[in-house]
Amino acid sequence: MKNDIVTPYYLIDERKLLKNLKIIRYVRERSGAKSVLALKCFSTWSVFPLMKQYLDGTTSSSLYEARLGRDKFGKEVHAYCVGFSRSDIAEIKQFADKIIFNSLSQLKTYYRDVKKLPLGLRVNPQISYSHFDLADPARRYSRLGVTDREALLNAAPMISGVMFHFNCENADFRNFSTNLDYIGKTYGKLLQQLKWVSLGGGLYFTKDEYPLDKFCRKLKDFSEKYNVQVYLEPGEAVITGSAELVTTVMDIVHNEADIAIVDASTEAHMLDLLIYRTPAKIDSAGNGRFKYTIAGRSCLAGDVFGTYRFKNRLKPGHIIKLADAAGYSMVKKNWFNGLQMPSIVVKRLNGALEVVRHFNYQDFTGSLS
Repeated sequence: MKNDIVTPYYLIDERKLLKNLKIIRYVRERSGAKSVLALKCFSTWSVFPLMKQYLDGTTSSSLYEARLGRDKFGKEVHAYCVGFSRSDIAEIKQFADKIIFNSLSQLKTYYRDVKKLPLGLRVNPQISYSHFDLADPARRYSRLGVTDREALLNAAPMISGVMFHFNCENADFRNFSTNLDYIGKTYGKLLQQLKWVSLGGGLYFTKDEYPLDKFCRKLKDFSEKYNVQVYLEPGEAVITGSAELVTTVMDIVHNEADIAIVDASTEAHMLDLLIYRTPAKIDSAGNGRFKYTIAGRSCLAGDVFGTYRFKNRLKPGHIIKLADAAGYSMVKKNWFNGLQMPSIVVKRLNGALEVVRHFNYQDFTGSLS
């Protein structure tokens, strides 16, 4: 079927998504660990009907994410936030299955309001794995989680679980295994008083060649040793490799180098690339003899996706597909420069393309005042 959908658009492929989802189900069946989708990474609810067949629920970083999990996913809702307001708590306690506080002070402030619910605390174990200081949850002076171990033990009667989020893009099983041993050794006395523990997200266990069976055994042993239900909070691991940003070359300019300008933008449509200064992945690029810098059409001088080599010359009208455009891209898209927002298109399991959302001028004006 001819694809005549106007670019730019995000294209989510359910068949590719299903590959990751089946791995997540495999981990649950062999380890007992439940997985809740990290909505901060991916919140495109048009594919939730497929995802909820394989995931146990959602985890959030705000009231609105938690409500989205309840309204559109409909399974277990873990409600976490770095700082809840009283109005947040008043609303969220009506539908959350677990509320996880970032600090002891927040737990104590709202305990009377929510004590009938399973409550948890985020713990900063002061160890972590991250390629970027910006995303390191246990960096020096981190505000994310409780560090005082004695205070945690004293608070144990008020909670039923804890959350350790200490990884970011960690595909190193040996590192994870060592750090989990450390957590068990350091917090074992606390864990034995609880019912559940979340090991957070940032684990790339759906990556090719990841030692899944060792991972499952490690999780199962940890769960049995401390008699706790283990939760994982996958984000990127769920949607990696399943989506791309489809763009069209608008112009070719030359300034010492050939620059292809596409009808999308890093700042507006793949902001994580700009934040972490990483290049986009373009599967069609390789070791060809034609070298181009692929750049966005915003006014930002640094709006650049990267420099690549192609087998053939690029011309206006050529399609450029930017891979891995789901995680932390779709949730961060914005109206910088008033650029046209990419549509959201889903390639369903049967191969049919469905435009699930198209954005227009009214959406642009509606986001302002």
